[in-house]
Amino acid sequence: MARKPELQRREAEHEGLLKPREAALELRISFPTIKQWIYKRKIRSIQTAGRHHRIPQSEVDRLLFRTRAKTSPERTLIMRRLSGRNQLVGRIDSVCISGLLAEVVISIGEQQITSIITAQSAREMSLKAGQTAAALIKSTEVMILRV
Repeated sequence: MARKPELQRREAEHEGLLKPREAALELRISFPTIKQWIYKRKIRSIQTAGRHHRIPQSEVDRLLFRTRAKTSPERTLIMRRLSGRNQLVGRIDSVCISGLLAEVVISIGEQQITSIITAQSAREMSLKAGQTAAALIKSTEVMILRV
């Protein structure tokens, strides 16, 4: 039996929506803080029929790196914990471990970066799809850093 187009449209709209508590955990902020952000319109939310707020994954991704530090010098310190300065923060799409190597695909905005790292490194960092990670680009290599 085919679904009604309106039902399919509503399901597509709700795909990738997070509850405020889930978004707060990903952003590493408190639940009251995210509620204030919603009320002050610092973060975009969608209200359900029951008037509950849902936050699009794209909004969480937009704010993800900004919440790691409050001031510009603190953000600089976080970026410089490693010698490489070309770090791109994104979300892990997939981790495929095969033998000694692992393929890690990270989505950064509308783009993807693929890195081949050792399987042991992927296991030590416990890399899984959906986690936040940074791609560290150094010359011809792309390294993965779990954040």
